[in-house]
Amino acid sequence: MADADAEAEEGAERGAGGGAEGGRDPRRVLVDPAGPVLVEGPVEVELPDGSTACSDRFMVALCTCRRSRTQPWCDSSHRRRTPPGRGSPGSGPHSG
Repeated sequence: MADADAEAEEGAERGAGGGAEGGRDPRRVLVDPAGPVLVEGPVEVELPDGSTACSDRFMVALCTCRRSRTQPWCDSSHRRRTPPGRGSPGSGPHSG
């Protein structure tokens, strides 16, 4: 964990002088192996067909499972869905 803290501190020092290319601050990207890629916004995403998807949100989730109906944005389709009444015993909201 100390290595990660040192890298973050080192990155902050590099960014203090105006950031990455063109004087812009670098974007933080968080990769979750079980979910979407989280990117600090605002962002512009160039799609394979050449079009651009834009978001002004402070954080966006980019779909990596290809199941989302709102590509390139994540709509949580990567989560396993269980039909009502088929969940494991004691997993419902009223289990005690």
